[in-house]
Amino acid sequence: MTALEPRDAEVTAALVETTAPAPIEGVLGRTYRALSIGIVSVVLLIAFEATAVGTAMPVAARELHGIPLYAFAFSAYFTTSLFAMVLSGQWADRRGPLAPLATGIGAFGAGLLLSGTAAGMWIFILGRAVQGVGGGLVIVALYVVIGRAYPERIRPSIMAAFSAAWIVPSVVGPLASGTVTEHLGWRWVFVGIPVLILLPLGLALPAIRRMAGGPTDAEAAAEPFDRRRIRLALGISAGAGLLQYAGQELRWLSLVPAVAGAALLVPAVRGLLPAGTVRAARGLPAVILLRGMSAGSFIVAESFVPLMLVTQRGLSPTLAGLSLAAGGLTWALGSYVLARPRLEPHRGVLMVVGMVLVTFAIVGAPSVLIEAVPVWTLAVVWGFGCFGMGMVIASTSVLLLKLSAPQEAGANSAALQISDGLSNALLLAAGGAAFAALGGGAVGAASHGAVGSGTAAAHPGAFMVVFLPMAAVALVGVWVATRVRTDA
Repeated sequence: MTALEPRDAEVTAALVETTAPAPIEGVLGRTYRALSIGIVSVVLLIAFEATAVGTAMPVAARELHGIPLYAFAFSAYFTTSLFAMVLSGQWADRRGPLAPLATGIGAFGAGLLLSGTAAGMWIFILGRAVQGVGGGLVIVALYVVIGRAYPERIRPSIMAAFSAAWIVPSVVGPLASGTVTEHLGWRWVFVGIPVLILLPLGLALPAIRRMAGGPTDAEAAAEPFDRRRIRLALGISAGAGLLQYAGQELRWLSLVPAVAGAALLVPAVRGLLPAGTVRAARGLPAVILLRGMSAGSFIVAESFVPLMLVTQRGLSPTLAGLSLAAGGLTWALGSYVLARPRLEPHRGVLMVVGMVLVTFAIVGAPSVLIEAVPVWTLAVVWGFGCFGMGMVIASTSVLLLKLSAPQEAGANSAALQISDGLSNALLLAAGGAAFAALGGGAVGAASHGAVGSGTAAAHPGAFMVVFLPMAAVALVGVWVATRVRTDA
């Protein structure tokens, strides 16, 4: 073997230099900066809406003489968002995520404006339904954007940024909304938020068009929408709405909408979720089931915490809400921890640990029903639970994209969001019905955190029949978390 001539050596060095992999930028690197700021702004907008609008909702319902229809203002958003999630998944897979995202942001803002200018409660509810369409389109399209635009290595970081985007709204949103509602009126909470749409439109859409705008291939673009999935989406929306209504009306006649809702819901769920989801088949089905079990059990339990603190320990609604404020920070911290590349090999174990923390928080929260237990312990316990949720929710999002082919990212992202939203609605309906049956008082107000000094005191046992079943669901989620990794 002879040594390389000097010129050969130079050519070889140049080839090595040009073929060496370039370092991957972070989410705020030059390549991804505009896209990251834009889509995180979208999440910030959704987060602020979720926290601010909920605070103004009771005042809006009272002024529009719509207290009996109060719960429908929430269920209208949910039921239409379920349908929009499925539509967005198909739309993004076939045409790219740009169109459903832009349409969703527009519908989200239009719904807010419609509700904010409503002269009656039914128009207000219609605005919430339009807003739900926008929210469902946006959330699924965002997942497709992440799957297409970001390398797998930095996807956990953008998911952590999504979680961090909830911190400020969770702390500032209720206070800002309450102040605006008190001094300017509840309508300004609704008509003011759409102004924020200009930022994500200006930053995200051009970057998405450049980096993830088109279909994955010409064959996918030519495929028509799956009409069967669209029909199933309508079925799951209608079924969930009927079951929610039945859960709010504790009468024998409520069995009619309950049976009709189940008849629509069961085949729709089987058709829209991946095969094996119900039995937690290893891999993608387990990921999707875990998302629903973790989100449903934790969020439903959390919705009853403020009412428990107000009626059982005498806290003001403001202090009761602030007891959960630190959870936004620990949730983001949990997402940040799982975003570290060196922890990737341990993601499966850490997700199990996260579900253990969630279970611990749900079991520990009702301990404040005992007078000898300091109220501040709930804030500490719930902070640990939010830390666990941050690890679990971020990880399910990352694993979903990792286990999905590019042309299936939209459909699978829709399935993940359906599992999340549907479990929230069904478990909330079940928990609310049990709570009311044991003398819980105003279920509709409790379910949405609309508590006040005039809320009727509930028997402590009414809270236990909410928290203990949710803890059981979370405990099963610990086992499901052991099955999310295909290499286990």
